[in-house]
Formats: sequence, C-alpha cells, structure tokens
Amino acid sequence: MRKMIDIEFGSSRYNELVELRYKILLEPLGLKFLDSFRPEEAKYLHLGCVESLDNRLVGGLILAPVDDETIRMMQVAVDTIYQGEGIGRELVKYAEKRAKEAGYSKIVMHAMLSVVGFYESLGFQHKGDAFEEQGITFMKMVKEL
Repeated sequence: MRKMIDIEFGSSRYNELVELRYKILLEPLGLKFLDSFRPEEAKYLHLGCVESLDNRLVGGLILAPVDDETIRMMQVAVDTIYQGEGIGRELVKYAEKRAKEAGYSKIVMHAMLSVVGFYESLGFQHKGDAFEEQGITFMKMVKEL
C-alpha cells in the first residue's frame, strides 16, 4: 500500500526527495544537484509517494509556479526498484489534483523524448518542436486541468 504526500521544503523527507531525484535523474547523466537552486525550491510544491509498510519514499516530483494560471511539473522520479508499478502515473494524478486545489488551470513540463508517450497517455499534449538542454532532448508538454 502506498500513499501520496506533500513534502515540506527543508524537512528530512525533502532531503530524501533531493537524493532520489539525484540518483534517478541527474547521476545517470553525469549531472550534479546544485545547492544554489535550493532557495528557489522553497517556493515549490514537493510531492512524494511513500511505501506504507516501511515509510520509504519511492517517488516524487516538484510543482513550480510559472504564473497565476500555470504550474510546471519537474523532476518526476521513481526509485528504480519500483518503476513499472504505476507510481509515476499516481504521482502525476496527485500533482494534477494538488495543482487544481492550489488554483492552477494548466500544467506544463519538459519531458525527455523517452517518456513523451507516457505523458500523452495521461492527457498531456506536446507543444512546438523538440529542443535540447545540457545535451538532453526534451519536448514541451501541456495539460489543461
């Protein structure tokens, strides 16, 4: 059994989320988590998925406000041990719920090409052409809430 949670910036659970994001998203690409970004993250919503049995954080993401109507979903990460079990799908649905509750009407994101199909299956649509950042190709995706 798993539960979706909000994670308080600066908490020990937040530090777990930073570690998970690093391990899953940055380390395989040879990138570092820059502590200089931490103050920015204080303004974001941090969401996680916790395994009820051992209270382990198994997935998480960030929602960063863009403007009064739009929020950006970033750094969706699921522990490799748990990938393929629907956690990413649950996290995105929870993020949509939390974004609506916070008054946003649109979620945007930059999805790596390898996961565009996953987000399309959740109702996201790609906008514009693929683009590159730090050697990684992304597609801008949007979903009206």
